[in-house]
Amino acid sequence: MAVIFGLLTIVSGGSALFGGPAAAAAAGDAVPFVLWFNFLSGFVYVLAGIGIAMGRRWAVMFSIGLAVTIAAVFALFGLYVFQGAAFEMRTVGAMSLRLVVWVAIAAVAARYIASGKAGDREDDALR
Repeated sequence: MAVIFGLLTIVSGGSALFGGPAAAAAAGDAVPFVLWFNFLSGFVYVLAGIGIAMGRRWAVMFSIGLAVTIAAVFALFGLYVFQGAAFEMRTVGAMSLRLVVWVAIAAVAARYIASGKAGDREDDALR
């Protein structure tokens, strides 16, 4: 799920950033720092997803780090909006979705990898 979510994030963010005038118009009042953060974090989503699938402990830290940084960017976005800046309401929904998804992924990954199920997979690969 993390890899697919990451690929979708890269495609949607990339089209908004690099898709030309029509894509920029479709993005409306997108907040540049949020748009860039989401686009770039998509690559980290993919990396974290691959690490989770491989049962790597670092992937849990990546997932937790993603959830924390998404929350921080969401808070900065809130301050930006509070100051009266233009924004798209769909950004609130998208950031909420990203935060919920990454908190869930981090929790599931921590449980999966800590339970030893991932370790069993690595042991089987070594045989």
